[in-house]
Amino acid sequence: MSTKGKKTRVAKDAAALKKAPASAAEPADAAAPAADPNADLSAKDYEKALRKLHVELVKLQLWVAHTGAKVCIVFEGRDGAGKGGTIKAITERVSPRVFRVIALPAPTEREKSQMYIQRYLPHLPAAGEVVIFDRSWYNRAGVERVMGFCTDEQVEKFLRGTPAVEKAIIDSGVILLKYWLEVSPEEQTRRLKSRFEDGRKVWKLSPMDLKSYNRWYDYSRARDAMFQATDTNFAPWRVAPSNRKKTVRLNIINDILKSIPYKELPREKLKLPARQKPGGYVEPNYPYKVIGQVY
Repeated sequence: MSTKGKKTRVAKDAAALKKAPASAAEPADAAAPAADPNADLSAKDYEKALRKLHVELVKLQLWVAHTGAKVCIVFEGRDGAGKGGTIKAITERVSPRVFRVIALPAPTEREKSQMYIQRYLPHLPAAGEVVIFDRSWYNRAGVERVMGFCTDEQVEKFLRGTPAVEKAIIDSGVILLKYWLEVSPEEQTRRLKSRFEDGRKVWKLSPMDLKSYNRWYDYSRARDAMFQATDTNFAPWRVAPSNRKKTVRLNIINDILKSIPYKELPREKLKLPARQKPGGYVEPNYPYKVIGQVY
């Protein structure tokens, strides 16, 4: 397809999304939750609960660093399911040196020639790390399959081999948690539409999102096949209904904390030492270039 043709197609997809009704007339999905997106927690209740969970995440961080534990958390779901917001809620109060977020770009030509999972393996956690994959090797079972970036044979080969790879990862001492965020078609439409109008979110809406928007059932079939092949006893899929953003974030953090056998470590009580005396120091009369005080 020519460049002009691609631009025309993307423009049509964008127009179709803007006109799409966020109503009960949208395609239904048996696995989609029926939760009312307006029945979420209040900001006050959410912040109160999140604060307590953040305290526990810090305890988890200290335990991971102290014991050398290795934790790998995989987040998957449709566009607009809330993966990014959930990951931000998990990581905003912990150290990026312990909690590492991995969101790989499209593979290079060299990476395309490698064993499929090869480019993900270097990012698995070492001792004392929690690695969070914002989409993972399951791209092959989802977006690549639906968008035609790989063959059916490649997908089937991936689905057959993945349980063995994940078993090897777990046998190496990694705690592997896999989350699928399930959003309803109505809520997905609302969220994607909001990206047209909110200047803070425009970067989230890519041509790929527009192309994949109308392939709801293709994604449903891909999800079903993925679950059937990779929802194992040793690495089960944990489904998180995500119509209510605040609620799903709290529920996932709570589930992570319940799934890792961390303990609160004893900490030495800290006290600020006395600040040194000036010893004759005098502030210089220097023309500092102070930034504008607009706020």
